Formats: sequence, C-alpha cells, structure tokens
Amino acid sequence: MDLTDRGFIKVNEYLQTSNKDIYAIGDVIEIPNIVTKQSMAAALAGPANKQGRYVANHICGIKDEYHGTLATSAAKIFDITVASTGANEKTLKQLGLPYKAIHIHPTNHASYYPGSSVISLKVLFNPETEEIYGAQAVGGEDGVDKRIDVLSTAIFGKMKVTDLKHLDLAYAPPFSSAKDPVNMVGFVAENIISNLVKTITWQDMQDLASKGSYILDVREEAEYVLEYLPGSVNIPLSQLRNRLDEIPKDQEIYVYCHVGTRGYTATRVLEQHGYHVKNLDGGFKSYSCVFDHDGSEICFTLTDDLGIPVVDKENKKQQYLL
Repeated sequence: MDLTDRGFIKVNEYLQTSNKDIYAIGDVIEIPNIVTKQSMAAALAGPANKQGRYVANHICGIKDEYHGTLATSAAKIFDITVASTGANEKTLKQLGLPYKAIHIHPTNHASYYPGSSVISLKVLFNPETEEIYGAQAVGGEDGVDKRIDVLSTAIFGKMKVTDLKHLDLAYAPPFSSAKDPVNMVGFVAENIISNLVKTITWQDMQDLASKGSYILDVREEAEYVLEYLPGSVNIPLSQLRNRLDEIPKDQEIYVYCHVGTRGYTATRVLEQHGYHVKNLDGGFKSYSCVFDHDGSEICFTLTDDLGIPVVDKENKKQQYLL
C-alpha cells in the first residue's frame, strides 16, 4: 500500500488504499482538512467511527464520498475543559492565508445565576470573505463543548462569521446569556469588518508598550491599581468624556479594558472626537495570559514523568512560553 510522506496510509475519497480491495480508516490514514484542504492525520474516535460507515456503504455499492474532518475535539483537565475545531493560527500562518483573530471572555451562562464561569473563546476568520477558519475555547466544566460544537456546525455549513449574530440559540439563565457567546463572536467580527473599530493583538501591545506609545486604560481606578500595562495612563470610561483634553491628538491612542467591551465603547467615543485609536483585542485578560504586569513573559517549567526539568538542548533553556 502507498504511504504519505509522513508514513500514513494513502486513501481516496472512498477510503480505499492503493489496493482497491483494501480499505483503511482511523488513526493510520491521512484525510482532508475541510478548512485548509490539506491532508492531515486525525486520531479521533468521531471521524474513525463515521469512516467505518462510509466503507460499509462503499462495499455495498453505495458511493458515499468522505469529505474530511474539522478535527473537532474536547478534553477535560481536572475541572477545566478545552476544545477546538477547524484550523488554528499556526496553520493559517504556515499556509499564508489572510485571517483575523478575535478573543472574547464571556460567561458560560447568565452571570447572576449561581455557578457561572468564564469561557475564553478564540475564533479565526477571513476578514475578506468572512469564512470561519476555526476556533479554540477553554473554561469550566459546562458550556465550552457546546460553543465549539455550534462553531463546528457553522464552519461545515459555510456560514459567514457575521451570520453567527443571527443564530437563535437556547436561552435560560442556567444555560446561556441572552446574547450567547457564539452570537457575541458575530457581533465583534461585524464591528471589525464594518470598520467600526480597529483592533490590535496582545503581541502588538507588548511591542507598543516597549516603545512608549500612548496606551489608555479605561478600567476603573480600583482595577488599575491592582495590575496594568507598563506605561499606560488610566482614565476610566465613566470619566472619559470629561477628560478628553488630557489625551493627545497628535498620536495614535491604544485603548484597553478588562475583556475589550469598555475598550470598544471608548474607541467609539474617541473616534467621534477626532482621535486615531485602536482597541486591544480580548483586553487585559488576553494580554495577562501571556505577559505579567511588568511585561515579562509568563513561563512554566516543562518536566518529564518523574518531575525532572526537561532542558531544550538547542536553546539551553528550561522555561517554555505558556
């Protein structure tokens, strides 16, 4: 049987190997990624079980083509749930595809209902065609897999990212918010695509902070004194309209809040007063997942099964970026 460059078994759209009398499914084959159209291995039970049905159909004379996978998956790590679907940012960069990433941090259900927890959701899309490329999420035990499943369905159905705002998803305080996190993705994407707001990434903000750019923190003072971006100026959103004369108009203003919502409002206010301004995507919460309050990278020590630090021989380091 013919193998791929990575040693997996080659199959056609009917999951036949180079020997047409032999089929292969599951972990041993490479299949198309529905988003990128690239061949990939997907060691997942869902695709493998469905492939079994396709093979059975073909053996019985039913020509049912297998289209590939989005590699939708979820994992439980103690009381944390992580999940993903479609293409990730690293893959999009490697393929040179145009993309925009947005980060939101809503709660899994109405925040006033007991037991709510934050879901950090990242969605990647093409800003020109509005095609959804993929999504990743992390949060508590409830709600993460639900949102990834909805986004997986949207990708497979070729919905535009702005179509997500129209989805009529089940709502009651124990299960969601009146505007579901998936709806919020659609709203945020629409704001960007409609040019209502310009955003910058946490990587950009780190670079700007080191260059002494004008960074405006619009959180309340009680939030600011606890932790803040290096070199930032604090003018709470509640005071912004009365303190516009403190903000220079001869340079670009970079705004941030906790998760991006107040930053968006501040951006709209400043733009309507003639300022050139950009909002930090995902707010300080996204930034602080990677950088400490002093701008240094947050790292952890990688260890083996015995708890012994593993050294990166090439870079002579034991610390790895989280």
